[in-house]
Amino acid sequence: MHNWFTQQNDDLREKSLGHKGSSAGDENVLSAKLTGRETAQTLPAAEKASRVEAKRYKVAASVVAPTPEQIREQGIYRELGLTDDEYKRAVELLSRLPNYVEAGLFGVLWSEHCSYKSSKKYLKQFPTTGPQVLQGPGENAGVIDLGDGIGVAFKMESHNHPSAIEPVQGAATGVGGILRDVFTMGARPIAFLDSLRFGPLSDEHVRHLFRGVVEGIGGYGNCVGIPTVGGEVTFDPTYTKNPLVNAMCVGVLPADKIVKGAAVGTGNPVFVVGARTGRDGIHGATFASAEDPHTKERSAVQVGDPFLGKLLMEACLDLIDTGAVVGIQDMGAAGLTSSSAEMASRAGGGMELFLNQVPIREDGMTPYEMMLSESQERMLVVLERGRERLAFDILRKWGLEVAEIGKVTDDGNLRLWFNDSVVADVPVRYLVDEAPLYDRPVMPPKTKIGDRWDEDLAAIEQALENGRTVSDDLMTLLAHPTIAHKGWVYRQYDTSVRTSTVVGPGSDAAVVKLPGSETCIALTTDGNGRYVELDPRRGGAIAVAEAARNIVCSGGTPLAITNCLNFGNPEKPEIMYQFAEATSGMSEACEVLGTPVVSGNVSLYNETGGSDIWPTPVIGMVGKVPNTSRVIPNGFQLENSAVVLIGPEDKDLQGSLYADVLLGRPAGGAPLLDLHAEAAVQQLVRAAMEKDWVLSAHDVSEGGLGVALAEMCFDAKAGAEVELPAHCQTQKDIAGWLFSEGQSRIVVEISPDKVGQLLDAAGAAGVPVMVLGTTKGAELVVKTASGEKVLHQSVAQMQQAYKTVLPDYMTEAAQEGGHAHVAVSGK
Repeated sequence: MHNWFTQQNDDLREKSLGHKGSSAGDENVLSAKLTGRETAQTLPAAEKASRVEAKRYKVAASVVAPTPEQIREQGIYRELGLTDDEYKRAVELLSRLPNYVEAGLFGVLWSEHCSYKSSKKYLKQFPTTGPQVLQGPGENAGVIDLGDGIGVAFKMESHNHPSAIEPVQGAATGVGGILRDVFTMGARPIAFLDSLRFGPLSDEHVRHLFRGVVEGIGGYGNCVGIPTVGGEVTFDPTYTKNPLVNAMCVGVLPADKIVKGAAVGTGNPVFVVGARTGRDGIHGATFASAEDPHTKERSAVQVGDPFLGKLLMEACLDLIDTGAVVGIQDMGAAGLTSSSAEMASRAGGGMELFLNQVPIREDGMTPYEMMLSESQERMLVVLERGRERLAFDILRKWGLEVAEIGKVTDDGNLRLWFNDSVVADVPVRYLVDEAPLYDRPVMPPKTKIGDRWDEDLAAIEQALENGRTVSDDLMTLLAHPTIAHKGWVYRQYDTSVRTSTVVGPGSDAAVVKLPGSETCIALTTDGNGRYVELDPRRGGAIAVAEAARNIVCSGGTPLAITNCLNFGNPEKPEIMYQFAEATSGMSEACEVLGTPVVSGNVSLYNETGGSDIWPTPVIGMVGKVPNTSRVIPNGFQLENSAVVLIGPEDKDLQGSLYADVLLGRPAGGAPLLDLHAEAAVQQLVRAAMEKDWVLSAHDVSEGGLGVALAEMCFDAKAGAEVELPAHCQTQKDIAGWLFSEGQSRIVVEISPDKVGQLLDAAGAAGVPVMVLGTTKGAELVVKTASGEKVLHQSVAQMQQAYKTVLPDYMTEAAQEGGHAHVAVSGK
């Protein structure tokens, strides 16, 4: 097959070098030219390997692989990710034994990571449609309509298993992958968010993972010029050996210009664009679907190049603007295998690939390796036939390599050629549509943590009677790494590049102004694994409700969600029970709150040594803010304002971080949640904001009302003085009132002359409202009805506890000799 593009790339490289052939130094100069980074320094070998190089590599002259009979008789298919039953199913579908390449295709596309074979049954219950939905699940990213011809594309993905092995590269390639998912829709990415989970920071290896993941996220996002505007970080022993790294990307596009990942048009040419294909990441998808990935080779972790990623993004967006792109897809999990099969499947057709034409960067690569490689910064593009030269001119402008490797067919097969022979020929529907779907056993736990709540509550009461004070307990919670200020993290991110960030990290939700428009979007990621561990259904619903609450507190209207569903081993009935219940709770919350699911990801087998993580569904939500004047801050704005709690009073400590800290483990059930009451609270707060009554707002979540009030004092213009209800007499009542994590509650600051109107509106809506006190001074004071101060802390002291914890943990001294704050986690 003649490859005009390959010859053009050769000519471009030789012209750039000024002569044929090159030395190692010449390659470095060329790499710098093509990536726009002129440098006299020698590039590191790993970095150089992922760039466009002048050297041409040889493909394997012959392929030595097990025969189909050997694959069957020796059980080699198991090494490729297939179970005995799955292999038999593949044989039945083909009516013959698959060869080595074909078995590899089945193994990777039938993995949990690609096929969702254990979870698809439950994902079908999610609401995925609505007037705001332009593109739901099934494409590279979801897209919603923001009005005025503006579409917003967004998606969240996990990179948990790779990050546990190589935290910098694992996190960086996760960011790169989700970036490509968004711009393949034709959207220009404008923001990243993340959701991270680690073990206690007293553990040296956890600090290594934490440091590396933050470095990887910041390094990639900063290099591609897209701000990381928000996120969350949680620390708990359940994540010690299995960190969770979930990344979200948001982009903007014309609502009528969505690009699909479908290989349509028989005869249209297929191109690979970007980095050359190497051996990194082979079996990454099956690696992500395996128990205890720590035993796997590091070669399953991909290596990213953010500078090439930036060029690839700009080139693809330019190419899409020409209208020459028929379909485009990132080569993510399962690489060329998934991109080719999925694009063909969406179009109901087939694809023929000539693997000798795939640009490779390592000698002797086999068809199997080329198809399963997960080398980063690569795109599969189907162009309209006859517009190849236009495409090449654009890609050459950006210094990218491009090769024509195949064509779209109408026979429904994925056919692979190598050395003039067909090395695989499989109907696409067998690989994509006929993947096995499992109805795995589901079993609730025999005992629940909440069954011993009476005993746990008695232990909490005993601790309170033994001299604990709520003032000290508030300081302990503020210094808990999960609650503490995350400035150490986001100071390593560029949070405001492109100057569109209105509200950055550290708030209930980030707010970003859309280019060329007054409209803003509010963005958040939320999840609480402890709640889901205690009550999977309620915990799943709370994740959605809290995300919506955070959008509302920032002045937005919640529109839609993406998600990452992080769970343990699906082969355990109790884990599938958690998954089934949590997704049911999420689905119900999405229905009630009007936030359909438009994209998402499932990450299973998050376990090590038989120990599973807490079930941790994470929600990424997008909302609309009409303009910057409607953005609501989280901190108190004026002296002598009224501080008002909207939502039910709650003193129940079940599921709270406070109980966890006191007892050293989760206790009780998840906090109570009434979804219809939640919707009413959010509607009332939005209505009050539209009438300009609200000066600031903050949701009550982890740490309860006490932490929410303290956080509203930080970086604000006033402290606060609040009064307990008359019925709060005992230490247990006071602690419950301050630290309960009861849901559907928002603290607002309003002008005193608006209080009566707010109370009237709340009464009409049937929403409980309580005037807590006023903003004043530079302290947080909580008094009883008789005037006794039960909590009295200066804002400066609280901020000191809140802001110094993470930096102290992450100093060299902490790495060498432990940390004085270890006790605050209660673990």
